[in-house]
Amino acid sequence: GPGQAAMYAGLQELGVANGEDLKETLTNCTEPLKAIEQFQTENGVLLPSLQSALPFLDLHGTPRLEFHQSVFDELREKLLERVSAIALEGKVEERYKKLEDLLEKSFSLVKMPSIQPVVMCVMKHLPKVPEKKLKLVMADKDLYKACAVEVKRQIWQDNQALFGDEVSPLLKQYILEKENILFSNDISVLHNFFSPSPKTRRQGEVVQKLTQMIGKNVKLYDMVLQFLRTLFLRTRNVHYCTLRAELLMSLHDLEISEICNVDPCHKFTWCLDACIREKFVDNKRARELQGFLDGVKKGQEQVLGDLSMILCDPFAINTLALSTIRHLQDLVGQDTLPRESPDLLLLLRMLSLGQGAWDMIDSQVFKEPKMEAELITKFLPMLMSFVVDDYTFNVDQKLPSEEKGQVPYPSTIPEAFTRFLQENRIACEIGLYYILHITKQRNKNAFLRLLPALVETFSDLAFSDIFLHLLTGNLTLLGDEFALEEFCTSLFDGFFLTACSRKENVHRHVLRLLLHLHHKVAPAKLDSLQKALEPTKQSGEAVKELYNQLTEKLELRKPSPAEVTETPSMELPLPTVPTPTSR
Repeated sequence: GPGQAAMYAGLQELGVANGEDLKETLTNCTEPLKAIEQFQTENGVLLPSLQSALPFLDLHGTPRLEFHQSVFDELREKLLERVSAIALEGKVEERYKKLEDLLEKSFSLVKMPSIQPVVMCVMKHLPKVPEKKLKLVMADKDLYKACAVEVKRQIWQDNQALFGDEVSPLLKQYILEKENILFSNDISVLHNFFSPSPKTRRQGEVVQKLTQMIGKNVKLYDMVLQFLRTLFLRTRNVHYCTLRAELLMSLHDLEISEICNVDPCHKFTWCLDACIREKFVDNKRARELQGFLDGVKKGQEQVLGDLSMILCDPFAINTLALSTIRHLQDLVGQDTLPRESPDLLLLLRMLSLGQGAWDMIDSQVFKEPKMEAELITKFLPMLMSFVVDDYTFNVDQKLPSEEKGQVPYPSTIPEAFTRFLQENRIACEIGLYYILHITKQRNKNAFLRLLPALVETFSDLAFSDIFLHLLTGNLTLLGDEFALEEFCTSLFDGFFLTACSRKENVHRHVLRLLLHLHHKVAPAKLDSLQKALEPTKQSGEAVKELYNQLTEKLELRKPSPAEVTETPSMELPLPTVPTPTSR
């Protein structure tokens, strides 16, 4: 059959008899048994010592095929070992010459399942497989599949489209994994999107697979970076920036100097990676990072495009923003203005480089974005005044009652604060992190005071997945406040519900929050929320699924009709039951 034919493909070219030849011999002969014996002698294993042993095996009922197969397997193992050994011994030119000769002789048998592993092994050890052989492998789906990654790299480096087809599903998977974490049903302040350390993240399946595909091949590494840049431009999805940094650091972990030494971002990324691990930029590392930025030479400004992409990674932004908030608190204690703190200015410089990544790569104009003076002279001092307000209020609360000045908590926000959050991207990012900070401190007063400023923010940042993921996590710390109608009205009606109908992701985050906290919410409020959050025809599957989960949970909480009808009888005075005294 055709299967048989494939099994012995290529034997004839080498002058080795196959099934077809036996068929021909038998068709044209007068004494079939003699012919078979002769065929066996000519094509059997040529070892004199075996001639007497074979009939002995026949007596034991061992089929010749089984015997030949076991000899063959044994020989193949030996050959595979030998090929791997040749690849390591002698002078470089000589060993590769040997392997090339071996490939020349064996390649015609590459379709034979039994021989294929040997041919593949020879190719795997050749740093340059002849172009003609690569083309033949590429043209055959099954051969291409069976190839070692070492051979595929040689094919990919001259076939960007084919490499793109291999990489594309991995990149899709990566983005999906990130989104699943952001929308996960586990809401916690301890375990959030930013909890895993950089080292842990780099062990992820996609990063490991890409690292393996790239090997030490700079050309393939460049191609992957090009894919990431293109996708980032097309989608504005910042997770591609994370992958850009993770990939470089994964190669760094493996000490692939061939690549690390030629990526101009390597040392900067390595230093930033250490900051991300600590979730803080300390003074020593700040100096180092500044040195890299100041060291960008004339004519090499293009590296800013890459650095900005590294800084646009949400894990980097998170670290820079947290460090900024910490610095501002320190400045309040030291009575120092933001413009007098070089460390703070550096953090802002890196934040604006990161936030400007998309524009820079899109416009191909490689220069650092201008920092608005007002950010430093007006906005940050305003945040510091909020810190002071909290401090004053808390001190006042602690005074003995006769000295209390009955200072109400300031409920209004400066109009300038709202304007900054709408018009200035960096101000908005820092403002949002300040709000996360006060929520984490369970500072309900400050939270309710600043919340109205979140309804309209720069490019809707307050409704972005990362912010809402962190906010919902931090709000679990204010769980008890959800029993208060007023708090719920501010949070839900005043903030979340303003965007639910136009932003599917906000709808999802509110449902996540309620799934987690529904038992704490004022019952009347819960009813109206359940109505307000009902999915529409346009809602996606995720929203419907979450809404159904919530409905099920709420159904379980409702008292059964039997309990409801019995309530009136409880109004009778209860008989007093003596409490049993402990004996």
